Formats: sequence, structure tokens, C-alpha cells
Amino acid sequence: MASLAIPIPHGPARSAHLLQRTAREWRDGGEDLLLFAYGSLIWRPEFEYAEALHARVLGYHRVLRMRSSVNRGSPQQPGLVLALVSGGSCRGLVYRIPRNAGEETLERLWAREMPNGVYEPRWLNCMTETGEPRRLRALAFTLSRQSPHWTGTLHEPELLHIFRHAQGRYGTTLDYLLRTVQGLREQGIRDKELERQAHLAAQHGLCAPL
Repeated sequence: MASLAIPIPHGPARSAHLLQRTAREWRDGGEDLLLFAYGSLIWRPEFEYAEALHARVLGYHRVLRMRSSVNRGSPQQPGLVLALVSGGSCRGLVYRIPRNAGEETLERLWAREMPNGVYEPRWLNCMTETGEPRRLRALAFTLSRQSPHWTGTLHEPELLHIFRHAQGRYGTTLDYLLRTVQGLREQGIRDKELERQAHLAAQHGLCAPL
């Protein structure tokens, strides 16, 4: 009888496992590392890249519905960060990172995005919107709706409470939202739901209108 694989719970062990798996998948392809950015990696990449292409991921969309107890919140007051969840499409950037810098870049990404192994890294289909359209497969950080870190629908009072109180090692959830909206705008991308949330915060005096 075949043995059943035991899921690795969220934490450093799962993060390390996913890093090893992703690095192996990338090395087997023998090409430069392609990374799809849809949130803070657009306005704060923190790595060198050879090219940045406007692109659309097919089959996933961007949402501010992932609990964060480290980067933008705390265990006592979880915040929110963006994730890609299944359905629809999402505009962002594809970074091309030279192969000789791929290993180091993956390690730095994991330290920043995957301290607890919450995201599910996936190779997603993208269509470039820069120059001649091309189909690419790029690494992106996705989230399952079955994850305990998935919030589901958040009503306005819940969002406003998080915007007022959630802060983590990289700052507040509200600052993260506002910087992302601005960063997307600078790339010619308007995300209606994120802009609605920023407008909600401004309406309640939590920030200046963007």
C-alpha cells in the first residue's frame, strides 16, 4: 500500500520545503528566473532584475484578504497583505532575473515573503503587455481559500479596525495598501477594489485622499 504524504504545517519547515521545491523546479527549466509581481514587489522589489514587463496573469486575481501576523500585523492584531487567489486575471509586472542571480534572489524573497510558509508558490501563465504579446510562466505567491490565513469577505467595520490598529515589522496595513495603490497607478494599473478600500480609509480620516 502506498504511503500518504503528510502535509507540512505552516512554519519554517514548510517554508524551507517550498523553497527547495521551487528552486529545483526553476533549475530544471534551465532559464532565467521569471517572477510575477502584483503588490509590494512592484514598488519595493529589493533585488536586481534585467527586465520588467507589464503582464497579466491568467486564472488568478489580486485581493487584500490574507492575514499577516508578521509583516503588516502582529499575533495580537493581525493585519492584511495581498495574495493571488483563483479566478479572473491580474495585471502586474514580470521581472526577469538573470540565471546567475536566481538562487540568491529566491532566498531573499523567501526571507521576506515566506517566513512562515503561508503562501503557495506557483508557476503561472502570463501574457505580456509590453511590445509583442508573449506567453510566459512566472513564479507567483498564491493563496488557497482553504488556508487558515484566508479571511474571506471583510466588512467595512472590520477593514477600518485593521487600518487603524494593525502594524508589523514592515509597517501598517494601511500604509501597505496606499503604497500599493500608488505603485500600481505609476505602472498604469488601476485596481478598483484596492482603490475603494483606500477611499474608505480616507473617508474616515485615516489618510489623505490619493
